[in-house]
Formats: sequence, C-alpha cells, structure tokens
Amino acid sequence: MHTGSDLGQNLSLSALRKENEQLRDRNQLLESILNSVPAMLYCYDNNNKSITWCNAGLAETFGFTVTELTGMGMEFFQHIMHPDDFALAVVAQQSFIDNKSHFGGVARIRKKGEEEYRWLLGLEVPFTWDADGRVREIICAFLDLTHAIDTNAQISVALSEILRRQNENLLNKLTAREKDVLGLAVQGLNNKEIAHSLNLSRYTVETHRKNIRLKLKVRNTTELVAIARKIGYQ
Repeated sequence: MHTGSDLGQNLSLSALRKENEQLRDRNQLLESILNSVPAMLYCYDNNNKSITWCNAGLAETFGFTVTELTGMGMEFFQHIMHPDDFALAVVAQQSFIDNKSHFGGVARIRKKGEEEYRWLLGLEVPFTWDADGRVREIICAFLDLTHAIDTNAQISVALSEILRRQNENLLNKLTAREKDVLGLAVQGLNNKEIAHSLNLSRYTVETHRKNIRLKLKVRNTTELVAIARKIGYQ
C-alpha cells in the first residue's frame, strides 16, 4: 500500500529525473554549438597561459587533440605563432594583469607540421577572477581571415576604416604642441632645428619627443616617423 508520502517522493524523483534530462539535453546542445561555431574558442589561465578549455575547432585548426591542448602553456603559442608575432602573447598576458577590459589583434598562425601561416583575428576578454579581483582566466575567439574570401571589397573597406579610427585615436592623445613637434620631426628636422622653428628650448623639444614616443608606444625615431606617416603626417 502506497502512502501519500511515498507518492510525494515518487513525484519528486520523477521531477528530478526530468530536470536532469533537460539539463543533459541542454548541455549537449551547447557543446554541439561550441564545437560547430565557425571560430576557434578557448580559455586560458592568465598566470601561466595554460589552456583550461577549448572547442573542437581550435584543436582541429592547430593539429593538437583537445587533451594535448589542455594544460599547455607558452609552448603552445610558440608552436603555432610566427616568431615576429609571438610577443603578442606576452603583451596580452600583461594587458590583463594591468586590468585591461579586452585585447585584440591579428597574428600569423600555422597548424602543427605545416609551413604556411594563416592570418587570424583574435579577441580576448576576462572570464574569471580570483578572490583578490585579479583576472584569472581569459576567453578568446579566433577567426581565420584567410578563409574570409567572399567579401573582399568589404574587408578592404573595413580594415581601412579601422586603421583610420585607430590613427585618429593616436593623434588625439597628443597635445597641440606635441603635434607641432611631430610634424617637424617627420620632415627630418633635428631637435635643435625644431626648437628654433617653434621658439622653444632644445630641452623642451626633447621632453616633447619623449612624451610623443610614450604616447604612440614607439622606441625610436624610425618607428616614430613610420607611425606618424600612418596617422597622416607627410
């Protein structure tokens, strides 16, 4: 003979089973979406750059198994990134240590065992934080630009527009006097000549040029002139 208590327990057990089935179906759907999305997705620990999770797309693109990728640190990025672009991995790591809200850019990446590099666009954002509020894990999405061949005209316009806005942002960081100094430096004038032209002391010009390099994140005059021309100085 079943009591009311037995009936209630059976109903509760049935409800739990149904809820578990729904959760299982939902997890399977989400996993299917993450593995089918046309992007390479992964999370990594920002302290040691070790990968904590990735989708099948990342593993397939780079020629590693999901098991191999999980736990790999900087050696993974050394394997896949062009030597000239590898420094970006360190820059990204430091950016989030400095509490940057996102990090994005393009880099040359290749599959394990292949020689040819592809151009990938990546965007990273903080995902988890530790008890002290420091960024712990980062989630990243990579898109393969080498396969984006159906909208060549739009890609060209988009990249030009992005560069124009970036250059405007760089220019807006400079004061009016720094812009004057930069314009004359691009024309090939040295500090003494710039000081004479602007009626400034040579020390003041040197200070302006130091501040310009810091704001534009360049190390020397060659890099300064190169980025100034991209901004629009001739």
